[in-house]
Amino acid sequence: MSETSASPVTPASSADNISVELSSRRTGMSFQRTRMSADRTLMSVIRTSLSLIGFGFTIYQVFEKLLEAGIVKSARAPGNFGEALVLLGLLMLGLGIVYHVRFMIGLRELRARMREEGLVHGESTVPVSLTLVVALALFAIGAFAVASMTFGVGPFR
Repeated sequence: MSETSASPVTPASSADNISVELSSRRTGMSFQRTRMSADRTLMSVIRTSLSLIGFGFTIYQVFEKLLEAGIVKSARAPGNFGEALVLLGLLMLGLGIVYHVRFMIGLRELRARMREEGLVHGESTVPVSLTLVVALALFAIGAFAVASMTFGVGPFR
């Protein structure tokens, strides 16, 4: 006697499907948390770089004005120190941007591989990082500041 019946969905297999679905969604959310964490790290780099660039430019400008007013005879050493701070801020920001972009590319590639394997859903998109846009804008402003300090050209003269 042969019975040909489809295997019924048992509560255990339904619970397994739900468990797999929830796990997949948790994994997808963990990618979002990791992305936001990378943005927070870049924001920390921006804060520190902005402080270095701002302090360096301010030191440079203060001693330039003191030199113009005849209060000091030479502003070379403080000016060099100011330029060094700005350059250090730009270096730190540049490295932070490179690290962020490489990390995000790797995260997107991992997510794509996991989506292909069915381990995570591909429903949400990964938007362009606003933090990265701000970091790039700050880098451009810092580069203009260096040009202004070094060559006496640019919008900050």
